[in-house]
Amino acid sequence: MEAQTDTSAIAPSRSSPDANDWSRSDKYHNSFLIKPDPALDHIKENAAKESIPDIAVTDAQGKFLHLLLRSMKAKKVLEVGTLAGFSTVYMAKALPADGELISCEIDERHAEVARQHIKNASLSCKVEVLVGPASDTLPNLIADGSFDFAFIDADKEGNLDYFKQAKRLIRTGGVIIVDNVVRKGNVANPEYSDSSVEGVRALLRYIKTDPEVEATTIATVGEKGYDGFLYAYKL
Repeated sequence: MEAQTDTSAIAPSRSSPDANDWSRSDKYHNSFLIKPDPALDHIKENAAKESIPDIAVTDAQGKFLHLLLRSMKAKKVLEVGTLAGFSTVYMAKALPADGELISCEIDERHAEVARQHIKNASLSCKVEVLVGPASDTLPNLIADGSFDFAFIDADKEGNLDYFKQAKRLIRTGGVIIVDNVVRKGNVANPEYSDSSVEGVRALLRYIKTDPEVEATTIATVGEKGYDGFLYAYKL
């Protein structure tokens, strides 16, 4: 008869992990897997000095986007929501010399700070920041199938509109990621509602019957809490 393993000797009994554990885990793994980058460190430091909201992707998430684009051999990327340019720079660094990233930002001040950060990272030749509501900017972009990837991380109320536009612009086989779609589990809570949650729900309802994409949601925990992203593949 096979011996039973005493799991109590492997790990001590403890309560469920909390936000401190998630943050510590992110920082631990990052210390092995993410190399120091002066340009990215400058963005985080200067964004705080400029009082730009601390709502950008984490380092782990930025590295994921970077590796995904490299895996796809992406050359042209669309971003909705530039903020201070942290995710922008992470993604632009993954593009080849002739790559292009178009980022949409509604706030002129955020766009100007982001442009400075992009210039500091020597990526101005690859990145263009368009200022104005993305609902106005995106329809003006030509749908020639040249975009490989789209990252949507802006106001959640506009998720559905941004997703439709991104789907129009990316090539067959392209990928769209929509960030912040779990929202501490509140999207799945029928007793909870706010405009951001309703924006995510509207997107999910749309994708459920959309024959042009296959999609899934990946829930995440880390430095910025419990959330997740939607990954969609254009058929």
